[in-house]
Amino acid sequence: MSAPIFARTLASAAMIEVFADRAVIEATLAFEAALADAEAAEGVIPSSAVAPIAAACRGEFDIEAIVAEARPAGSLAIPLVKRLTARVAEQDAAAAAFVHRGSTSQDVIDTAMVLVTRRALALIEVELARLTGSLLALARAHVATPMLARTLLQPAQVISFGVKVATWVAPLVRGRERLARAGAAALQLQFGGAVGTLASLGSQGPAVARRLAERLGLPAPEGAWHVQRDAWIALGCELALLCGSLGKIGRDLALLSQGEVGEVAEPTGAGRGGSSAMPNKRNPVAAMTAIAAATRAPHHAAALLTSMAHEHERGLGGWQAELAEWPALFLATHGSLVALADASAGLAVDTARMRANIERQRGTVFAEGAAALLAPTLGKAKAQELLARLSARAITDDVDLRALLRADPALAGIDAAALDAAFDIDAAARQAGEVATTQLDRLDGRVAAYGDTR
Repeated sequence: MSAPIFARTLASAAMIEVFADRAVIEATLAFEAALADAEAAEGVIPSSAVAPIAAACRGEFDIEAIVAEARPAGSLAIPLVKRLTARVAEQDAAAAAFVHRGSTSQDVIDTAMVLVTRRALALIEVELARLTGSLLALARAHVATPMLARTLLQPAQVISFGVKVATWVAPLVRGRERLARAGAAALQLQFGGAVGTLASLGSQGPAVARRLAERLGLPAPEGAWHVQRDAWIALGCELALLCGSLGKIGRDLALLSQGEVGEVAEPTGAGRGGSSAMPNKRNPVAAMTAIAAATRAPHHAAALLTSMAHEHERGLGGWQAELAEWPALFLATHGSLVALADASAGLAVDTARMRANIERQRGTVFAEGAAALLAPTLGKAKAQELLARLSARAITDDVDLRALLRADPALAGIDAAALDAAFDIDAAARQAGEVATTQLDRLDGRVAAYGDTR
């Protein structure tokens, strides 16, 4: 597979290599070589046939020619097996008769996709651990750093940056756990023969399947899953969910790095985040990559889900659509992970700007707490009405809300110390930090189960 040029700019070179044409073909040939070995061990084919088949599987094949022949054939495996058989025949005509014995095209392709997907998941695991570790460290470093929370894109209350980062990392930890479970369920041998019963191998079919699974390092399933795609598609959907969680991080980074906000900035470097026209630009390219992945992933997942309605014992079109969509989810997910992991390791956090953005709200972000303080004296409804009116005036007249409350004759008896406490930026951040610390402690314990080190 060669991803289109624009898709490659959003993907990692490592993941592109995993799903490269040659890697997929090599995985199909690994299946064929292991199949011959397993069948010889069970006496299904002569042991003399194994070496010629294995040697042919190690050779080079004209991939473009195979792809061209696969279009009218309907499956990549058909021309591949034909060419493999011919190559074996060149060395041993008798052995050629035992190539692909008892298998079917879907066995070859599905198992090959399992093999490359296993490598793809390992890459995702590495980057997910790297990003999670960076974010956990970032959250700890800023567990009590005051920042403005925003709801519906408007100023809300004071939290800590540690709380913000904890909300980023928690879905990643859960996603990693779900991916592990989904991978364990999905990465299994596919081997069922023509209609899923291994009929051509008779009573030896199950034993061959077990040996084949062992040679490929895969679990042997209860039976063929040719048209039972639930576990496989669930894995794809977990990737889409992870992309969504990464997109949330990317969206927040993009908003926080806007010049008018200026609370965080991605690291800079030669050729990173620049503009072809404006030398002053510092574009959040990691956020961009994550948002792009989150935008595309749902459509790939929807195509996978739609492809599940296979007809009878072999699907017509659905399976082929699934194969075409599958790599895109891995390319998007890994590209997003790499970009965010790189950015988070060098993220610039402007704590002074965070405080300044809070102070620009003229104390209105503490209106809820002030209303609660006044409610016993004024009643809840009147306290809410007063704070709403004074908050609007504070912004319009650029006056601190606390000063307006102190100047109101109706509030002459208010406890000044309690009022000051209700408007304490650092106290609010510390309280938020306590919430974040509890969550981070739990997340650290879950991450420790994977043996990560930071």
